[in-house]
Amino acid sequence: QVRLVESGGGLVQPGGSLKLSCTVSGFTLDYYPIGWFRQAPGKEREEISCTSSRGGSTNYAESVKGRFTVWKDNDKDTMFLQMNSLKFEDTGVYYCAKQYGLFGKCGSSNQNEYDFWGQGTQVTVSS
Repeated sequence: QVRLVESGGGLVQPGGSLKLSCTVSGFTLDYYPIGWFRQAPGKEREEISCTSSRGGSTNYAESVKGRFTVWKDNDKDTMFLQMNSLKFEDTGVYYCAKQYGLFGKCGSSNQNEYDFWGQGTQVTVSS
């Protein structure tokens, strides 16, 4: 059974940092592209990063580039999202998701390419 479970969300002040985790089961983490998404209040869900399979690179949305870093530990079946220099507009529910394509690469940022999602973790940036 495929599962993705996010953790690590919380309340943080502007300029602060937070690290999220996405622990997966039921599939081999390195075999599929994995994305991080967020949904801010009243807004559509957006892709903020996508990491290609088999040690491939990570693409970042312009809104987080230079502040957020993604990496994975295949031995622990876990993806990580390090968020630094957090801003008010980073507030939202953060999700990780797995793409359909075995050994795939990130490309069009089409959310229809993702077949399994975590339940999300809340990140609130507030003073």
